Amino acid sequence: MLTQNQIKEIKEHLEKAQNPLFFFDNDQDGLCSFLLLQKYIQRGKGVPIKTFPDLNITYFRKVDELNPDYIFILDKPIVSKEFLNEIHKLNLPIVWIDHHEIDKKTIPDFVNYYNPLFNNPPENPPVTALCHQINSKKQDLWIAVIGCIADRYLPNFYQEFKKQFPELTINSSKPFEILYNSEIGKTTRMLGFGLKDRTTNVINMLKLLISAKSPYDILTETNKNKSIHAKYNELNEKYIKLLKKAKELNSEKIIFFEYGGDLSISSDLANQLTYEFPEKIIFVIYKKGIKANISARGKNIKKSVSKVINEIPEATGGGHEDAIGARINIKDLDIFKEKIKNILKHRKL
Repeated sequence: MLTQNQIKEIKEHLEKAQNPLFFFDNDQDGLCSFLLLQKYIQRGKGVPIKTFPDLNITYFRKVDELNPDYIFILDKPIVSKEFLNEIHKLNLPIVWIDHHEIDKKTIPDFVNYYNPLFNNPPENPPVTALCHQINSKKQDLWIAVIGCIADRYLPNFYQEFKKQFPELTINSSKPFEILYNSEIGKTTRMLGFGLKDRTTNVINMLKLLISAKSPYDILTETNKNKSIHAKYNELNEKYIKLLKKAKELNSEKIIFFEYGGDLSISSDLANQLTYEFPEKIIFVIYKKGIKANISARGKNIKKSVSKVINEIPEATGGGHEDAIGARINIKDLDIFKEKIKNILKHRKL
C-alpha cells in the first residue's frame, strides 16, 4: 500500500489541482481509481486510455483541448516518452500512480511516481485500493470495492461494504467468486462492458458515475442509466456465447481460444475461464485486422509470455505475474503458440 508520506503528497497534489485531467486505464480498476480521486476533490475530467500497452502521444490532444493545470495517470504501466515530454514542456505537474512491475529507471525525474512495488515491503494491490487510501469516504466505499474485485483483489474493507449493502454481497473470500455470483459483481461487470461502448455513451456513463451515490444508481435501471443496461445486455449475450465455445476446450491443459469480430473482451473471457478452470493455463486471442490481442492467465505466466514476445518482432505486452496481455501480428500467431507450448511443457503445470 502507499506510505503515509505518499498519501500526504498525493493529497497535496490533488488539493493544488484546480483543473486536473485524469488519464486512466480502460478497465474497472482504472475507472474506479479516477472516480475516487475525482470525488475526493470534486473536480477534474477523466479520459479512459484504450491504447495498448502504452499511453501514447495521440492522447496529448486531450491536453490541448481541456487545458488542465495538473495531469494524473492511473493504472497505466507504460507511458510514452513523447507524451511525458510534451506535458513537461507545458510545465504541468504529472502524478502517476500504478501497481505494475516496471523498471523505475525509465521514469523521468520530473514525474511524481507512486508504486507500492517500490515500497518496503513491496505490495501489489490494485490502484483502486491505493486511491481508497486517499479517498476513504464511507459513501464512496462501493466504488473502491468494484475496482478491487474486478482486479482479482479482496480488500480488507469488503466486510465494511457488506454491512452497508448485505443484499449485494456473498460470503466469500474469493474475488472472482464475488465477481460472478453477486449483485455487486454484476454492477462491476456492467461498468466493464460500459467502457466498451461508443465514446458519447462512455462520457455519459462517467458523468453518471461522478454523481452516483450508491451501486443502485447503476444496478437499478432508470432513464439515466438505460444506455448502460442496454450495452450490458447486448454484450453479455455475445459474451455468454463466446464463453460457452471456450469452455468446450477444457479437455486441454493449455486452452487456446481464438475469436474475431467487433467485440474485444479477451481479458473478460480469460478471467472467467481462470475462475472456472483454475488449474489450467488460459490464452484468449482476439483477432482483428492484422493484429491479435492475447490475454494470458495462469500461475507465473508473465515470465513465459514475456520471454516469447521479446523474441517476436513488433510484439508488445505487460501485466502481472499471473495475468498478462500481449499484442502481436496475426502472421506471428503460430510462432507464438509454438514457442509458448515449448516453454510450458518444460515447466511443471
